[in-house]
Amino acid sequence: MLTSTYNLSLVLCSFLVAILASYTALDMAGRISTAQGRAAHWWLAGGACAMGLGIWSMHFIGMLAFSLPVPVGYDPTITALSLLIAIASSAFALWLVSQQTLPWSRLAIGALLMGPAIAGMHYTGMAAMRMTPGIQYEPRLFDLSLAIAVVASGAALWIAFHLRRQSAHVRLFRAGAAVVMGAAIVGMHYTGMAAAQFPLGSICGAARTGVNADWLAVVIIIVTLAVLAIALIISVLDLRMEARTSVLASSLAEANEELTYLALHDSLTKLPNRALLKDRLGQAMQAADRNNSRFALMFLDLDGFKAVNDAFGHHIGDMLLTEVAERIRSNVRGEDTIARVGGDEFVLLAGIGDPADAATLADKLLGLIQQPVTVAGHELRVSTSIGIAIYPGNGAHQHELLTNADVAMYHAKAMGRDTYCFFETPMNANVHEQLQLVQDLHSAIAQRQLILHYQPKFDAPAGPVVGAEALLRWQHPVRGLISPDQFIPIAEKTGLIVPIGEWVLDEACRQMREWRDAGHTSWTIAVNLSPLQFSHANLIQTVRDTLARHDLEPRCLTLEITESTAMRDVEASLAILLQLHEMGVRIAIDDFGTGYSSLLYLKRLPATELKIDRGFVRDLANDTEDAAIVSAIVALGQTLNLSIVAEGVETSDQQNFLTRLGCDTLQGFLLGRPVSADRFIETVSTVLTASPADAEAVQAG
Repeated sequence: MLTSTYNLSLVLCSFLVAILASYTALDMAGRISTAQGRAAHWWLAGGACAMGLGIWSMHFIGMLAFSLPVPVGYDPTITALSLLIAIASSAFALWLVSQQTLPWSRLAIGALLMGPAIAGMHYTGMAAMRMTPGIQYEPRLFDLSLAIAVVASGAALWIAFHLRRQSAHVRLFRAGAAVVMGAAIVGMHYTGMAAAQFPLGSICGAARTGVNADWLAVVIIIVTLAVLAIALIISVLDLRMEARTSVLASSLAEANEELTYLALHDSLTKLPNRALLKDRLGQAMQAADRNNSRFALMFLDLDGFKAVNDAFGHHIGDMLLTEVAERIRSNVRGEDTIARVGGDEFVLLAGIGDPADAATLADKLLGLIQQPVTVAGHELRVSTSIGIAIYPGNGAHQHELLTNADVAMYHAKAMGRDTYCFFETPMNANVHEQLQLVQDLHSAIAQRQLILHYQPKFDAPAGPVVGAEALLRWQHPVRGLISPDQFIPIAEKTGLIVPIGEWVLDEACRQMREWRDAGHTSWTIAVNLSPLQFSHANLIQTVRDTLARHDLEPRCLTLEITESTAMRDVEASLAILLQLHEMGVRIAIDDFGTGYSSLLYLKRLPATELKIDRGFVRDLANDTEDAAIVSAIVALGQTLNLSIVAEGVETSDQQNFLTRLGCDTLQGFLLGRPVSADRFIETVSTVLTASPADAEAVQAG
């Protein structure tokens, strides 16, 4: 037999290549198991090529390390076939370990298929030498090499399956496993090489026509290392990208979850909002129909909340709402739904056995909300009015049920507040009347049903006339003359107050222009601004355009806002009032003394008038407390250089008392009732020419 020798450097290189190929195989198994869709197929194909090339390279470098005393070469076709066998067996191995499970039976079958394939690659590569006579194999070593291949394949499959998932120390474990797997692969290869025997006189048929072995080792090592390195680099980069994608996906999922939560919950109280209530209400109605059960829908509206908001500001009001919401939430059952559907409006959806259960729950809520709430050092007290609708019975669909609960709540308020009221069918008559009034109000401007009456304002004590206040009336074609307290709240609630307010401003300025043309150049016209109109973005431009349209000097116009409106958002109010003041328009603070003004802010407002509320004037003769309040208001106004206007003057005693205090202007039924523009001049002339006693008689008539 021919004596063979080994190049130890190449043997070491083959071992290192085997370790690197094993590590690459383990890494590829991990990438394939986490990839999805078409990416998994690409990773399987690329991993099979890289792993197969690595195993084949180890085998071929080992063969190149082997030398005989005769020239040696390798047939390219047979060598390529051995490479294909390595790639195919690698693809099978990667596919097997990428499955969800790897039971022992499947592992055994995989080892029995992959082991002979690896051995077949080795012996096919040996056949590429085309030795004559052929290579003889020692049977025991041949069988041993085959057994090593099967055992090594089984171990490699088991290791790859269990190390395919990412964990804290997975790369360290893979490195250790790669050393073990590399040793097994090298052991199988060199056992097979030891089994090969070359008879004396053997020649290599591929020595001349095959690939030259002198430079083949260097090329294979370089190419293999390059391929394996590229595969590992791509794997690492893709893993990092996957990790970043996972983090991004997690962040997006959290953001979507938060957006979903925000879309279904009130941002202030964190209670369900109207959208989520609608969904829960629909489910409750279906469940009630299916199980022949019932539930109560309670509409809660806080009593006195507006006064807290006006007195302490929106920040304190928000804190109060949050505390009330938490108090309700912590005292109802987990399966019940409490939602915030408006500023200080809540809806409770609660399962009940009979209406008495709803009454018991409503009583409990009334007691809870009555208890004082301490917010930012202030002890605040509010109550609630509750309307109750029962399903089935008080509505066939969601809108009807909510509307009826709302109607019952308004009846509870009309009954004196701080109580509850069950819905009853006759209540709908009032609802339909209100809805009809809203519809009629939409067309009132276009059909010229709105009119202005003018109440004269007199220089104290009895004249001359210094101007008039424009007061809105609605001449309804069916209902007749409707007073403002009947339709203004509806206009404010529906937003119609803005176009109505613009019409009032325009009509008042038009009438003022007409009076000035008639010679009354010293008069001024006062127009009330609603809170919604005052905060409207186009207010300044509307005032400017209206004055320009009627060629009216700004000083002829007085805009009246209530004290509570001015104090609602002081900084915003100050900005608006300063623009009006700079324009030349006069500002009056109406209903002064009924709110909770801070003198610090009041002195900053560019007001020209303070109007004493008629409630203080009404009982001046009999109520020393009201007299003291009016005296204080007059003194305050004089200190701030403001003109003092007293409204609601109905008797001579009131007239004399207010004059003595120092009021500049008087307004009331004693001096002049609100009348149409056509009768205004006539009425004013009659009052001025009559004696005080006659004037009272004229006005009373």
